[in-house]
Amino acid sequence: MEVMKKHFVLVHGACHGSWCWYKLKPLLEAAGHKVTSLDMEASGIDLRKIEELRTLYFEKTPKKNWFDTQFVSYGSPEEPLTSMFFGPKFLAQQLYQLCSPEDVALASSLVRPSSLFIEDLSKVKYFTDEGYGSVKKQWLIDNIGTVIEAKEIKGADHMAMLCTPKQLCDTLLEIDHKYN
Repeated sequence: MEVMKKHFVLVHGACHGSWCWYKLKPLLEAAGHKVTSLDMEASGIDLRKIEELRTLYFEKTPKKNWFDTQFVSYGSPEEPLTSMFFGPKFLAQQLYQLCSPEDVALASSLVRPSSLFIEDLSKVKYFTDEGYGSVKKQWLIDNIGTVIEAKEIKGADHMAMLCTPKQLCDTLLEIDHKYN
């Protein structure tokens, strides 16, 4: 029986771009899958929904753990905004601690500022299942077949797509096979 190939859409995190998938994308394609790695800044997609969970991480992270990350105010006095830019120490010690020196150097040269959306989130009263977003999670599951599953990849840091790309690929393919 032939396995139906999937379309993987890879979405990067704050301060990164589609480049961070350069190791994983060819592995998934070699397995016969279609892969799209989005560059969110260039795509015109509103990052707010994607960044909301990351902002919650920001609020729970002690200042000392941000190392050399820069936080800069921009916008107008009426509508102030905050951006962040990961510094090389933060990248090396918090995100890329298990990656190769080449990957750390690549990230250091390609990261870009990202909004924290603190100001937008401060105006939101509560995040609830009823009030979060315009599309219900259950609708997505029923109509698109979304599967929510968490797997731990031993020996991986925050950037599993760079430090353990083969293991990440194998894990994604295992999940695909399980639900296909």
